[in-house]
Order: sequence, then C-alpha cells, then structure tokens
Amino acid sequence: MSLVARESRLERAIQAYEQPLDYILIDCPPSLGLLTVNALVAGAEVLIPIQCEYYALEGLGQLLRNVDLVRGHLNPDLHVSTILLTMYDGRTRLASQVADEVRSHFGEEVLRTSIPRSVRISEAPSYGQTVLTYDPGSSGALSYLEAAREIALRGVGVAYDAQHAHLGAENEQSMVEGIQ
Repeated sequence: MSLVARESRLERAIQAYEQPLDYILIDCPPSLGLLTVNALVAGAEVLIPIQCEYYALEGLGQLLRNVDLVRGHLNPDLHVSTILLTMYDGRTRLASQVADEVRSHFGEEVLRTSIPRSVRISEAPSYGQTVLTYDPGSSGALSYLEAAREIALRGVGVAYDAQHAHLGAENEQSMVEGIQ
C-alpha cells in the first residue's frame, strides 16, 4: 500500500464518523502489521487480553514494545489502560503464577475479573455466536459481562465492587447488545 499516511487511515475514518460513541473496541493481532498499527494510532487506550499461560508473558513483552514504538513515533497519548486475564484455570498453579506476575507488574491496569477457561467460550464461535448469545448463563458469559461492568465503572467515580456492581436491567441489556 503506497498511500500517504496509511497508518492513520482508521483514525481519520473514526474522526469522520458523525454519531458519538462511548467505546470503540478494535480486535487486533499482537503483531505490528499495518492493521494493528492503524488501530494503535486511532486509539487512546489499549486493552490487552492475556491468556494465563507461560508463553503469553513473552508475547505480552513484545506487544508492550510495539505499543511503545507507536507511542514514540505516531501516537504520544497511547497507553495501556486495561489488562484482562483470560483462560484462567484456578486448578493449576501456572495460571495463578501468571496472574500474580501480571498483577505485580501492572497493578491497577489488571481487571479484578478474570475469564475462566471454558468449553462454552471455545464452542461459541463454531456456531457463529458470542458466548453471550450461545450460553448467556455460562461462567464465561457472566465473566465477560462482569469485566465489561468493571471497565464501564472505571473513571466514573464509582469504586468497583464485584458483589455490588449492577448497572440495572436496562443498562445491562444495552451493554450486552453493544458487545454482540
């Protein structure tokens, strides 16, 4: 692609969008390809899902270096705001060690909510669905809703408390529709 400022095409497209949006989530691979660079240039924050497995820590290091590169050259306001622990299996020592390591390095950026390893989460895409539509009562679906709740309550002056964090049925349904 030989376009001028090709790394900022997505940013310009988002700026041209006429309706206000609360969140724009752009799912990208952790590599530093053109699509990922466009997302990092367009965004203000980075949410990193990290599997609670050994090699994920190595991948996290590379991803953080990529974020630093983009911040240094193309988007000085870019920062990692959120880390979501996924594929967490509390029965294994490794998952707990990875979670502890990530929390010790990133502190408040790590959500309290983690996403469990779940067959339902793995099955949903093969049926063309999210886990929220495939099995809304599953532990995986409920964990994703809880993580979304936790993110939504950040920065609005509300202390997050998983036992008492409820948005109300109308707002929760709106959030579910937005995630789908």
